[in-house]
Amino acid sequence: MPTQSRRTRAMRWGVPVAAVAVVGAAVGAGPVVAAVQGEPSLPERTAQQLLAEVAKTAQRHSPPAMSGTVVETASLGLPALPIPSGASSSPLSLLSGSHTVKVWYGGDDRLRIALPGQMSETDLISDGEGQAWLWDSEKNTATRIKLPAKPEAGTPGTARSALPSALTPDAAAAELLKAAGEDTAVTVENGQTVAGRAAYQLVLAPKDAKSLVERVKVALDGENYMPLRVQVYAKGTAEPAFEVGFTQVSFSTPAPENFAFTPPAGAKVETQELGSAASEAGATPWGEGAGDHAAKHAGAPRTFGSGWTTVAELPFSLAELTASPAGGGRHGEAADPGRLVNSVLKSAKQISGPWGSGKVLRTKLVSALFTDDGRLLVGAVTPEALAEAAGRG
Repeated sequence: MPTQSRRTRAMRWGVPVAAVAVVGAAVGAGPVVAAVQGEPSLPERTAQQLLAEVAKTAQRHSPPAMSGTVVETASLGLPALPIPSGASSSPLSLLSGSHTVKVWYGGDDRLRIALPGQMSETDLISDGEGQAWLWDSEKNTATRIKLPAKPEAGTPGTARSALPSALTPDAAAAELLKAAGEDTAVTVENGQTVAGRAAYQLVLAPKDAKSLVERVKVALDGENYMPLRVQVYAKGTAEPAFEVGFTQVSFSTPAPENFAFTPPAGAKVETQELGSAASEAGATPWGEGAGDHAAKHAGAPRTFGSGWTTVAELPFSLAELTASPAGGGRHGEAADPGRLVNSVLKSAKQISGPWGSGKVLRTKLVSALFTDDGRLLVGAVTPEALAEAAGRG
């Protein structure tokens, strides 16, 4: 499956209708009615009714015009990552701690996402006219991204295909709801308030013991059913291991100047075209990470299992990656995949089995197995499930 196609779907607003039908089947024959838990009160809705509303919203193919502030918090139990102070606008910094993202959406592929750091900011601005800009104030670089021809009506926009898939609640909710199926218990709560708005809350609980996810809470706006917050709880924890949600949101059309950008004087200006050889190889305007590095090696990615216990297998040269030199720039080392992997592997354990040997790392929500024969297996599952999947190869 082409990389660009996968990313476009990952950033698409809402949930595919087929996935909603599967989740609806998991609810069971008996209706699960929203329990009124105090103010604010909303009309009672069953889980089936809410999922049907989400399906209707998905068919709109884009969110309503809006702007807001999103806070993403990750507490995965990873070791300290080698990201220097002042480089917190790097996408790698999203793997730990709390981070604020500002978003504007004006319809017709007009989009702006700002990831501020302590002394820097990274912005992605799409003007809806076939181009986007990536501005990195830390490096003083502006990348002009030529987008493919505008898709036909009824297909998702291309601008967001270049974005990390967990920056907004709607994107995170789409991926999590697609993972739900008949092995998921679904309930719904009322009485929630998110970013000052009344909301319903879907609660998804995987039944498979191999999953590291205990439950997922998806808060839906009580008026337009847009996801306002997603919280993912790992087994045995009282606080979310991952959370992304609006702290402020306005469903009005942002001013046009939010989608205009002119490189400042003295900035280094580059040009990149989506759909080029570099893009097809896995590079994005946000930079190359370990996953992109792996995609350059021979062998096709595979998946095992389904739903919450899906395991992805990627070709992966651990020896080559850990020996790779740091990137350039004042904070080039922050984007060095080898340095990042070496830091993470300090907590990994050596394991072996009929499939071979390797190193396994378990966090609160994700396990990763680096095999000595050049594979990376990763999923929100137990290390035992990864070893079992490795044996299928």
